[in-house]
Amino acid sequence: MQSRVVVSLEESNKDSNPPPPPSIKTAIPTQSRGFPLRMLRLFFLFLSLCFAFSFISIYAIRRFGVQNVVTTVRSGFIPSCIGGAAADSFATLERFIAPPSNLLHRMSDEELFWRATLVPRIQKYPFSRVPKVAFMFLSKGPLPLAPLWERFFSGHQGLYSIYLHSLPSFEAKFPPSSVFYRRQVPSKGKMSMCDAERRLLANALLDISNEWFILLSESCIPLYNFSIIYRYIRSTNQSFMGAFDDEGPYGRGRYNENMAPEVNITQWRKGSQWFELRRNLAVSIVEDTKYYPKFEEFCRPNCYVDEHYFPTMLTIEAPNELANRSITWVDWSRGGAHPATFGGADITAEFFKKIYDSQKCKYNDREEFQICNLFARKFSPSTLEPLLHISQQVLGF
Repeated sequence: MQSRVVVSLEESNKDSNPPPPPSIKTAIPTQSRGFPLRMLRLFFLFLSLCFAFSFISIYAIRRFGVQNVVTTVRSGFIPSCIGGAAADSFATLERFIAPPSNLLHRMSDEELFWRATLVPRIQKYPFSRVPKVAFMFLSKGPLPLAPLWERFFSGHQGLYSIYLHSLPSFEAKFPPSSVFYRRQVPSKGKMSMCDAERRLLANALLDISNEWFILLSESCIPLYNFSIIYRYIRSTNQSFMGAFDDEGPYGRGRYNENMAPEVNITQWRKGSQWFELRRNLAVSIVEDTKYYPKFEEFCRPNCYVDEHYFPTMLTIEAPNELANRSITWVDWSRGGAHPATFGGADITAEFFKKIYDSQKCKYNDREEFQICNLFARKFSPSTLEPLLHISQQVLGF
């Protein structure tokens, strides 16, 4: 541009009648005319891509849940050029407290347990929280009594969550209308019974509305309707887990002195693996790195971790919070190493009357309370049809 000015000045000195000054259009070099237009097009293209990706991200979050798009967040795929729409979907409280819509995830047990132990320290929730019961089913494969449980849960949406842990080789195929649809948790890491139970607890803790956690097997049935069970659990501050001192070979006889000093023999407890826990105790189990390594290393080969770890650890850490009894009824009257298994011929009104009449227990410091066991086991697949036939009359649903 300067060279043009110099030339024009030189020519004005030579010619007394200089030509008219060049117009703006002729003064701008030809090659620079399209440059701002191309930049503007590129900017609008980039802006359009940002809006498109933001819309897809928000839709994916609403459709599949935050857990399934967490890799998108880690990868930094949410465009910073937008800021508002996509970022707000992660920043709102509703997004934070929403339970995972799909239980499948790629977290290892170490990552899962760490995530599950992130708990609020302010006890007053800044939103309307309806406490739920997490029903956790531990099964090798299918749930033969699922239709009975479907009937039990019917009409109580919003008061329960369901979690199913099975062997990795089993793929649950429930129809979309089922309460068990897509409720199978990933089976990663170690596959002992105790590890599976901790994994169930950790997955259930991801839903901040879950307040009580019940562990059941595929052979369990409810003895009462949902409303009675919900009120029973909600009306007490204790958790239901058996934890007793067995001085015989199947109790203290399984203790290993290498567990000291974390666990001494006077603290050694035994109990049923089927339990009900409040949320704070569930967190204590998942976050435990003090007792679990001891049990993992020294509670073997004839020491069953699932019968000793939970009762012993909670007796040491929170003895006053345990009712020291299970809420799952079993029949040991037939003798043997395992409780009785019931078939279709056992399912009668008289059979359940004996169960109900035999119940006397302590509940909230009240003696001889008539509802003690909320569930019962072990019921074979052949009991399904007769159970469905008498469930409304006998079980109340």
